[in-house]
Formats: sequence, structure tokens, C-alpha cells
Amino acid sequence: MDLVIPDFGLLFWMVVSFSILLIILRKFAWKPLLKMLQDREDDIARSLDSANAAKAQMEKLAADNEAVMRQARAEREAMLREAKETKEKIVAEAQSAAKAEAEKMINAARLEIEAEREAAKAEIYSKVAELSVSIAEKILRRELSNETKQGEYVEELVKNISLN
Repeated sequence: MDLVIPDFGLLFWMVVSFSILLIILRKFAWKPLLKMLQDREDDIARSLDSANAAKAQMEKLAADNEAVMRQARAEREAMLREAKETKEKIVAEAQSAAKAEAEKMINAARLEIEAEREAAKAEIYSKVAELSVSIAEKILRRELSNETKQGEYVEELVKNISLN
């Protein structure tokens, strides 16, 4: 049983050696261990802060990305709307130009038709006058082939001229 119940001397030396060990550990090991634990705690706190900052930055980047996407969509829609308006304007201008050109061509054709009609009328009048003169000449030759008829006709013309 001596092993279970130690002597006073053994107990004294155990307490003294444990106290010396504690003093040595406190002086040389405890402070570095506490400093190392404090440094580790600080590193963990910095890592958590860094992780929180990275998370906040990621959220900010996601929000910025969403804003950029919305802006890009709005710009795309504006560009499409502008392109559509430009297309409609160009089509309207082309239609207007085509309509004006058609009106111009129609008016030119009308003027040409009118000029040809007037030329045809003048030609017809000329032909009618030519035929009338030719017919009158033939009639007069036939009528005036006789000298007595010629004299009567001249007298009749002189009377008509003086009466008018």
C-alpha cells in the first residue's frame, strides 16, 4: 500500500518539483503558448472579417452586375427602338420619293400626251385645210371653166365684198 499512500517527503518533493515546473512553464512556455493562441485567434478573426468583406464585395459585385445587365438591356432596347424608327423613316422617305417621282413621271406623260394631242390636232387641221383647198380648187376649176360663169362669180364676189 505504500504505493497508494505516498510519504510526506515524496509528497513535498512532488509539490516542489511541480511548482518549479509550473514556474518554468509559466516563464518560458505559458506566455508563448498564450501569445500563439492569441495570434491564432486574431488570425481567425481577420479571416472571418476578410471572408465577410469578400462576401459583401461579392454581393456588391452581383448587384453591380445586375445593374450593368439592366442598363445593357435598356440600351439594347433603345438601340432597337432607334433602329426601328430609322427604318420607318427611311421607308417613309423612300415611299415619298417614289410617290413624288411617280407624280413627276405622270405629269411628264400628261404633258407629252397633251403636246402630241395638240400636234395631232394641228396636223389634222393642216390636212383638213389642205384637203379643203384642194377640193375648193377642183370645184372652182370645174365651175370656172366656162368664161361666163367666171364673170358671174367675180361680180358676185365683188358685191359681197362691198356689202360686208
